[in-house]
Amino acid sequence: MTILIADDEPALLRILEWNFSRAGFTVLVASDGDQALAAIQANRPEAALLDAMMPGKTGPEVCRLVRADPKLAGMKLGLLSAKGRDEASDMAGESGADFYETKPFSPDALVERIQKLLEPS
Repeated sequence: MTILIADDEPALLRILEWNFSRAGFTVLVASDGDQALAAIQANRPEAALLDAMMPGKTGPEVCRLVRADPKLAGMKLGLLSAKGRDEASDMAGESGADFYETKPFSPDALVERIQKLLEPS
């Protein structure tokens, strides 16, 4: 399975890349929303984790563009946010994200959450 992780914090990007790689994922990384959208369109990963506030397009903007593209139907999208739970929940719902996670979070728990989302129903 392939996941794209987009965040403008290099340390967090490395931690998440390591955790998802260790769990068997092929990991693509991006440091801004424009790179994230281009990588999603070019590679069509099964899932993407997007920082809500990053340079270029924000995570919610990328989510809306992915949801509007029929070629990307079914992709699982998660938003990572430093904002409060209520604000992050509203942002996720409005953008079409499958879930949100507020920072700080457990990388291992995030890997488990994505694995469960990608299990066949």
